[in-house]
Amino acid sequence: MENPPTYFHGRNSADTMKVEAEIQPLSANNISEGGGSSGSERKVKTGQKGDKQIKKHRFAFQTRSQVDILDDGYRWRKYGQKGVKNSKFPRSYYKCTFKGCNVKKQIQRLTKDEEIVVTTYEGMHTHPLQKTTESFEEIFRQMQAYAPL
Repeated sequence: MENPPTYFHGRNSADTMKVEAEIQPLSANNISEGGGSSGSERKVKTGQKGDKQIKKHRFAFQTRSQVDILDDGYRWRKYGQKGVKNSKFPRSYYKCTFKGCNVKKQIQRLTKDEEIVVTTYEGMHTHPLQKTTESFEEIFRQMQAYAPL
């Protein structure tokens, strides 16, 4: 069964673009450039022996897109970028800008299929969406409302 097209909204309706989203579970087998696994939890040590370990939620998805950064409704600050071994595309690192929210994401384009962007999220947002995104149906209704009769 084919996945339906997914629409992402930019800053204004002119920036709205159609993106064919292919959300697939990721594993070490189908991402060799250091991607993540879908829906996994990673234990992070806090430093000293005997301290409790904190679980960090981590999930990744693949999107077929011409642009690397897709609007997911949150605001992000880029804090780094590095070249990845055996890949011609760099990996970019982002943090959520909401005060006290420690969610991070990594974005990298696949070398094997240059149209696929892998986005990996680590952590859970502690706040609601920061900006509202309009659905394609709402934009389409507005276009019909302003169309000449």
